[in-house]
Amino acid sequence: MNRGQARQRPVRLLRSMLFVPATSERFFAKAITSDADGIIFDLEDSVPTPVKARAREVLLRILRELDFGKKTIAVRINGIESGHMYQDVISLAEQCSRLDFIIQPKVEHAWHVQFLSTLLDQIERLKGTARSIGIEAIIETPLGIENLREISNASPRLETLSFGAGDYAAAMGMKDHVVGAPDATYCIRPSAEFNVPGSADQFGDKWHYAMAKIANCCHAYGLRARDSAYADLKNQEGFRAAALRARALGFEGKSVIHPSQIASCNQVFSPSANEVAWATNVLKALQQAAQSGDGAVSFEGEMVDEVHVKSANRILEEHRLVMDGTRTAEQN
Repeated sequence: MNRGQARQRPVRLLRSMLFVPATSERFFAKAITSDADGIIFDLEDSVPTPVKARAREVLLRILRELDFGKKTIAVRINGIESGHMYQDVISLAEQCSRLDFIIQPKVEHAWHVQFLSTLLDQIERLKGTARSIGIEAIIETPLGIENLREISNASPRLETLSFGAGDYAAAMGMKDHVVGAPDATYCIRPSAEFNVPGSADQFGDKWHYAMAKIANCCHAYGLRARDSAYADLKNQEGFRAAALRARALGFEGKSVIHPSQIASCNQVFSPSANEVAWATNVLKALQQAAQSGDGAVSFEGEMVDEVHVKSANRILEEHRLVMDGTRTAEQN
């Protein structure tokens, strides 16, 4: 798949996607009125096996009846080996015209996405609908990380790759149980290892390898990158720090599992006033330089050129999307 095809995917504002268990009807109205950009109704991990069928029926009714406004609406279905996936897909695609995309968990191979995409193709062809349901693939196993390139090219329906830190940690045998948080034991201690008394520990991020690979593949193939949930609800500063690291790597948003995380998430993944001012002014400076025949110019003590035009335009596009609050728009 080339980038020309990828650019036809819908643009969505997905700074914060709020997870809501399909069994928790009491939270549905609060999720709709929250400031989250979108809602993920969960049929997978948060729903016990004995009540999955009932949860699906409740969710189908809710998706047909409630007004979600401009929010992006997604459903995390059950995995391909669960025995519940096919019924999830058929029911959602046949009955829920408001659904924006389906989130597929534990994606490890391209054929996982292709199987889901083929089911959606057949249902939409039979219904004669012009509206196409997108796909987000959760990468949450070592094998999924290894097969990222093939997964990224699996289907034109694929819009997003998201990171699932919890299952990834379990599959890797990581011992720290706090999903999405760093591990204090993952560090270098110069005082002990290099006999440098008084030296501070040098901490690393155990999620970096997986997240960097996901972000790189997304930007290579025109997909969105969305970061994992952060389970320590009491640690708002920790959540913010994790979100900032994700944004620094090129992620566009993050899963949230409690409304208290939404405001921080939206703020982190929105261009700041300083970034917007820099982008506006650097474009003006380069336009003026171009009129004089120069491709590069000194701006606020920094040499800027065509690379900075791309960065500035991206910041301003993100800012326009945030200000507009648009649920979907077509890229030019």
